[in-house]
Amino acid sequence: MSIHSTVPTTGPTGQRPDFLGSYLETLSMVERLHRLLLDVIKDEFERLGLLDINSVQALLLFNIGENEVTAGELKSRGYYQGSNVSYNLKKLVEAGYMHHQRCEIDRRAVRVSLTEKGRKIRVIVEELFGRHVQGMASKDVIGESGLQSINNVLRRVERYWTDQIRYIY
Repeated sequence: MSIHSTVPTTGPTGQRPDFLGSYLETLSMVERLHRLLLDVIKDEFERLGLLDINSVQALLLFNIGENEVTAGELKSRGYYQGSNVSYNLKKLVEAGYMHHQRCEIDRRAVRVSLTEKGRKIRVIVEELFGRHVQGMASKDVIGESGLQSINNVLRRVERYWTDQIRYIY
């Protein structure tokens, strides 16, 4: 079911239904854009014949970059948004895209970093995003100031949601 299909005809007391509808449309758009991004990455990898890695894993490699992190840090640093991080890390290690090593201090924690093979995937994703930037600029889809405005609004929404989790529940 789509988020948008649940828009009520009247909002709660003091709530403008058009604002609620816009909010639900934004939520739906963010979700669709993320899924579409994963499809774009998947399509690029299929074109290149890279079938042993999925788009979520490729995006994870891109976000980690040259950093060395623990699985727990992946979510807190915003590198990974999914719930199955252990599965994807295991697959990336097995496929040779990542190194893993137990932490000296906390033996329960595992530190991960990209191998040379993983860095090659990161470059592919980086080049793909570079082509996107060039394409959007050349077709006048959006400019840097437009992206900065979107990012500022999304950061405020992120802060609002974070506050909801921390202080209301």
